[in-house]
Amino acid sequence: MRICIVAGARPNFIKVAPITKAIDKAREAGHDVECQLVYAGGEDDKTLEQSLFDDLQMRRPDVFMGVDCASLNELTGRVMAEFEKYLEANPTDVVIVVDDLASTMAAAIVTKKQGVKLAHLVAGTRSFDISMPKEINRLVIDGLSDLLFTAGPGASNTVTREGVQLSQVYQVGNILMDTLRANYSRMRRPAVLAGLGIADDEYLVFTLNRKALISNTGNLREMLKAILLASKGMPVIAPLRSLAREAVAKQLATINAPLHNFHLVEPMGYLEFGYLTAHAKGVVTDSGNVAEEATFNGIPCTTLNSYTEHIETVSRGTNILVGEDAGRLGEAVADMVEGKWKKGNIPDRWDGRASERIVQILLSEAR
Repeated sequence: MRICIVAGARPNFIKVAPITKAIDKAREAGHDVECQLVYAGGEDDKTLEQSLFDDLQMRRPDVFMGVDCASLNELTGRVMAEFEKYLEANPTDVVIVVDDLASTMAAAIVTKKQGVKLAHLVAGTRSFDISMPKEINRLVIDGLSDLLFTAGPGASNTVTREGVQLSQVYQVGNILMDTLRANYSRMRRPAVLAGLGIADDEYLVFTLNRKALISNTGNLREMLKAILLASKGMPVIAPLRSLAREAVAKQLATINAPLHNFHLVEPMGYLEFGYLTAHAKGVVTDSGNVAEEATFNGIPCTTLNSYTEHIETVSRGTNILVGEDAGRLGEAVADMVEGKWKKGNIPDRWDGRASERIVQILLSEAR
């Protein structure tokens, strides 16, 4: 069986890593299975530092499509053209696409046009906001997929309500937890904590990535001010990248509030960032992945959005949603600092065996 896994951006590799390992394990056990990892971007992508692959203990992509452009429509077209060339040159039995990027949708469309079986990892996630490009991508990918690997019952119910045959849906569990559990003992305490003299459980973590939040500079300023005032001097560690880092630095310079406890630091590798969030007093983020990890770790988490594609982090976990409301954000941060937070528990099938289930399903499909 020849499997191709398509990754479109850095976060995808955290979910892909355990699958590549499970495939390698199956091959070592005597199964006729091989895998190629294809990346939509180029080899010079600055977000794919070697430490990412070292931390995840996985190889770099076998193929780089070299697509890098700002326009989502242009990116979609170019990925389609490049991935079509790949499939024509590399006979493939199954293509696995990850999450909901434009590049993911592009690869999914080409896969079906070429008559190759398509599997979607983390299927069934929805915001129910059709104005979001990613929501359109999710609907298209799930609609095309032959195998839909979901994280839980909510996602499974969503795709079956939308008309997907029950026989195509596999509730494999949360793949993110495979990576987290496998690497938990390898997490490294970031040097920045020692450098700043900050102890575990005595700091907050702030992450930011959504373009809508970054571009709304007035509201970003108010949210940062709310965090600073509500943290009451507790250190805030913000390991931000590129545009987010620049935007936050610019707004901090305009705030008339104490800034000594806000530390804008360099981005961290997977193992360091994992330690940082697992030992924080609380986390403020716009990332679904970070919210999921906070739920696993039992760490209070505030998400800067009015919805989440991972509702179990709210219904069963430690996550709450505050939208983009600076006032509600300030209240949440104050509760974190004071230790007033709900207790969560780990949702079903966050057991670290999702990748094992996925490979077993693929092998059974090949029979």
